[in-house]
Amino acid sequence: MSHNLGINQNVLELIGNTPMIKLNKITQNLKGKFYTKFEGYNPGHSTKDRIALHIIEQAEQQGILKKGTTIIETTSGNTGFSLAMVSIIKGYECILAVSSKSSNDKIDMLKAMGAKVYVCPAHVSADDPRSYYNVAKKLHAEIADSVYINQYFNQLNIDAHYNSTGPEIWEQTNGEITHLVAASGTGGTISGTAKYLKEQNPAIKIIGVDAFGSVLKKFHETGELDPKESYPYRIEGLGKNLIPTATDFDIIDKFEKVSDEDSAHRAREIALTEGIFAGYTSGAALQAVFQLAASGEFDKNSKVVVIFPDHGSRYMSKVFSDTWMREQGFFDTQKLAQAEIEVIK
Repeated sequence: MSHNLGINQNVLELIGNTPMIKLNKITQNLKGKFYTKFEGYNPGHSTKDRIALHIIEQAEQQGILKKGTTIIETTSGNTGFSLAMVSIIKGYECILAVSSKSSNDKIDMLKAMGAKVYVCPAHVSADDPRSYYNVAKKLHAEIADSVYINQYFNQLNIDAHYNSTGPEIWEQTNGEITHLVAASGTGGTISGTAKYLKEQNPAIKIIGVDAFGSVLKKFHETGELDPKESYPYRIEGLGKNLIPTATDFDIIDKFEKVSDEDSAHRAREIALTEGIFAGYTSGAALQAVFQLAASGEFDKNSKVVVIFPDHGSRYMSKVFSDTWMREQGFFDTQKLAQAEIEVIK
């Protein structure tokens, strides 16, 4: 069959080239223009599709992977889903160590994609044998024909975004972008995208979004890893209790910290104002934009691109559940953000 019928040969051909969408209502009182790079449009519904495909294809080129090899990874859910999706198409086994902080939705999705899942306690230190880092390492040591992706310390994580996300944003904004605001977890998205953008225009400001309870912001400012900065928080895939080498701290101009509660309400507000169903971390990224705007970061000429890393469907039992929001105490200070449901008997 010829390839010119607009038919994709498999789902992997849909990765990347995600849309840039202007934000209208939600940012109408802020100075500047605001756009989102909506990564929920990837076939695996998150930005992690990019790194999963890139890392696996690089490993294939180096002869590290062959049919039947087991791919092992630590993930808060999205990278795991992407790796499982790529593994199905390419014929690999997939084993994932996930944090117990990941929503049940995410864990069920990973199983639906054929992955074997180990759920590890979230609030243990990175060097605890039960941590998802160490569980993955142990599995890798035990399974003969296996490859550990290790996204937190993998330079290819940065390269994937340098090769795709950065050029896409530059092109979609006609090179007019003034600020990039992106959540920082492994740091691959922000570091790779920033590297490309700064090469085009060093004046572009790169702002990382961090969580209260994470060590990244203080490390960026002082060069020290302060254990006192680290405590449990709810946002998945944002911030860290260790320093990932996949983060290029030199290229990031500053970090903005956001709270669990503000980020949750902001994710809901994105859906209700822009009709974009984006995830918890997207709410965090936009919350940072509002805080930055309040501190005078932007002016009328600012063209701000905010990366929304994943899709809201990942968080149905969390931020988009009234029950969960109530359990967290997030409705105590703000009115119920969603439309009420009436059941007709």
